[in-house]
Amino acid sequence: MPFVKTTWRNSISFKVLLAYVAGVGLSILLIALGAFALITSRSDILLTTDVAERTHELAGKLLFDAAGRPTGFDDSEGDRVWTFKSLGEEIGYRVLDSQANVALASTDQAFWSPVAKAAPSEQGHFKFEREGIPMYAATAPVEHNGATWYLQFAVSERLMELLHQGFAWPFMGAGIVLFSLVLLFVFGACAYFTLGYALKPLREVSESAATISPRSLHSRLESKNVPWEVAPLVRSFNSALERLEQGYRVQQEFLATAAHELKTPLALIRAQIELMAPDKGRDSLLDDVAHMTRQVQQLLLLAETSEAHNYSFAVVDVGEVAQQAAAYLQRMADAACVGIVVAGPADTQTPWQADRSALFTLLKNLLENAIQHAPAGTQVRVEFTTSRLTVRDWGPGVGQAQLPQIFTRFWRGAHRRDHGAGLGLTICQEIARAHGWTLVAQREEPGLSFCLSRHHAGPG
Repeated sequence: MPFVKTTWRNSISFKVLLAYVAGVGLSILLIALGAFALITSRSDILLTTDVAERTHELAGKLLFDAAGRPTGFDDSEGDRVWTFKSLGEEIGYRVLDSQANVALASTDQAFWSPVAKAAPSEQGHFKFEREGIPMYAATAPVEHNGATWYLQFAVSERLMELLHQGFAWPFMGAGIVLFSLVLLFVFGACAYFTLGYALKPLREVSESAATISPRSLHSRLESKNVPWEVAPLVRSFNSALERLEQGYRVQQEFLATAAHELKTPLALIRAQIELMAPDKGRDSLLDDVAHMTRQVQQLLLLAETSEAHNYSFAVVDVGEVAQQAAAYLQRMADAACVGIVVAGPADTQTPWQADRSALFTLLKNLLENAIQHAPAGTQVRVEFTTSRLTVRDWGPGVGQAQLPQIFTRFWRGAHRRDHGAGLGLTICQEIARAHGWTLVAQREEPGLSFCLSRHHAGPG
């Protein structure tokens, strides 16, 4: 089955982080544009708002004497009083009663002379010019002992712009830069690790799905800890596994049942043919029946080896099983004038964790295949260690293009002597997979070798 090639562009983490970076960049751009607009607009609203806030702040700190007249501000404002003395041309305040009489002021009356003599209660936010300099001012009422006083605060436009552009805005720009860096890196790192934690269940589900094979179709993906957005996909996958397992079981049962049901009719046909008078037709029919019987037996064996519950694992001596398989096929090898050599560690057992009968079938099929392809007068050599077994012949072998097909069902080599069903090597592969072993075919010069590798991680 071809797999779709994945790239980092298809990563969910990459797309989310890309969206995060784009959102951060757009936010920073909007903040910078807004700040730049405020700096360059010289908005009356901004200046008026600042003056009004400062006026109400001063009004809240106004102090009175025993007679109820304003005398100054509390100590917390003492460190700022010097600004009214030092910058008397640019900034000032005064306190008026309800008749607009001055009770307290930081400057002389000339500072406020351009202001119309209107009732203080009617002067909330106002603007005037003093010696051609625009001034922004505001009034804040103060209640004390039943009397109402009005604090007026004024500051020049050029001083406000100096403070904003020379001090406030540079600090604001540095703040924007610092905020941007924190947002990008600190929150970016948090987003990265959060994504890793959030996607961890998906990686675990993916790893679990990768381990499912025809021998573990009973397994299901765990949907308990996966994100709820992905849970329907996991449940759908589990449902598909249930249907697949059911179909696989039905197929295996049909294969085993069909093979078993065919054995009896073939035995009856063979018995009837053997009762016929000897002639060429009789021998040909017996050969056909023998071929069909072998196919049925191998189909039944293939169905059995495909089911994990048919195996009983124990510690067996692979050298002993190899000797038994060689002895079982000795008559076949003698008839083909092919020698069988079994070589392994001397006087030492080679224990493997395996199903003994299945291991015997695997070795028997490999040896039988080698004998069928080995030229007369040559050898079939079996070599084994505690972790590896090799069966090699010195026959014509197979071409490089045919090598990937060698374990395919019903595929047969062109140089074998009998008319086998083409299932022997498929059965070997099924047995190897059930044990967690690796069985591969390799071209030799000349001949072909089958290498069975034992791993520590599987049943064997």
